[in-house]
Amino acid sequence: MTATMPTHCEKPSLFSTVREFGTPLQFLKFPTMARSLLSAPRGDGRKIVLLPGFTSPELAMQPLASYLSFLGYDASTWGLGINRGDVDGLTDEFGRGIETMADATGEPVTLIGWSLGGVIARETARHHSASVREIITMGSPLIGGPKYTSIGGVYARMTGMDVDMFEQEVHERNRVGLDQPITAIFSKSDGVVGWTAAQDPYNEQTRHVEVRSTHFGLGVNPTVWKIVAETLAAKNAL
Repeated sequence: MTATMPTHCEKPSLFSTVREFGTPLQFLKFPTMARSLLSAPRGDGRKIVLLPGFTSPELAMQPLASYLSFLGYDASTWGLGINRGDVDGLTDEFGRGIETMADATGEPVTLIGWSLGGVIARETARHHSASVREIITMGSPLIGGPKYTSIGGVYARMTGMDVDMFEQEVHERNRVGLDQPITAIFSKSDGVVGWTAAQDPYNEQTRHVEVRSTHFGLGVNPTVWKIVAETLAAKNAL
């Protein structure tokens, strides 16, 4: 685990941010990957909960949830509606629900979070460790909070946040390590979250996977779906 705060991160380039407008083009990949997606390893019925990104409705995670249900997992969205960005409050509320879910099934729950949803997934795993089996993040700002995002400056002005102080707070949180298997999916084409900040230097068990995708396309990218399916299948024996 790194003891010093990472200083290598940067915001996305303006070119990457502009490319976010091309997100709908990613749907063109589905016909070419349909056979691969349909033949992905089948699930074992475990419970999987998917968390949306900042300001996104949980409907944004429904396509991936439906695909995982098709594979044989008990997959659902998080049930809290739009992600309003209150990480502490949402972690507390979501965490209580995950504890109840794990108690009811007798097994910990797998969490998949897109963008800020991944941050909440990690915080939930940190505070409710026994209830979380593993974590998959997709383009999540794991380092620096909003500092290394394309909207960080606007968000800071709106909320009065000192992004440098908050970066230190995020670092201190991350220094409390996670026990679960972690997969961090990132894209160097991400126009919202700087790709270096979407990686996890804190937990040595983290598996990093690079994809080609816009930020807004990560949840509906067939390559990401295949990676998620293969990651879950690799953990079937856990």
